[in-house]
Amino acid sequence: MGAALWSDDFVTDIKRLVLDVLKPHKPTIIEMSMRLSALKGVEGVSCRLDEVDRDTESVLITIEGGAVNYESVEDTLRELGAVIHSVDQVASGKRLVDDVHVMPTRK
Repeated sequence: MGAALWSDDFVTDIKRLVLDVLKPHKPTIIEMSMRLSALKGVEGVSCRLDEVDRDTESVLITIEGGAVNYESVEDTLRELGAVIHSVDQVASGKRLVDDVHVMPTRK
């Protein structure tokens, strides 16, 4: 499917992708971040170490750009020995929209 979804009336690209990823200790999150940031359509990458096990690391990856291609991200992670556990957030459209946190009303 690629980064863009087509219909008769619109084209929309992925602008932000947040992934929960399981990876071996090598490569490091520095190397992983550099490889992902080199992908076409990617403008920035953040990799945050969440958990460390004896053989693996759980990493939260945020990728932003004008047209992030999910399949390219998935292929690159697979080449690095990583597996996507979940897609935790996707933002798409003409511009980035940040989440709004609303305080519950008190009665």
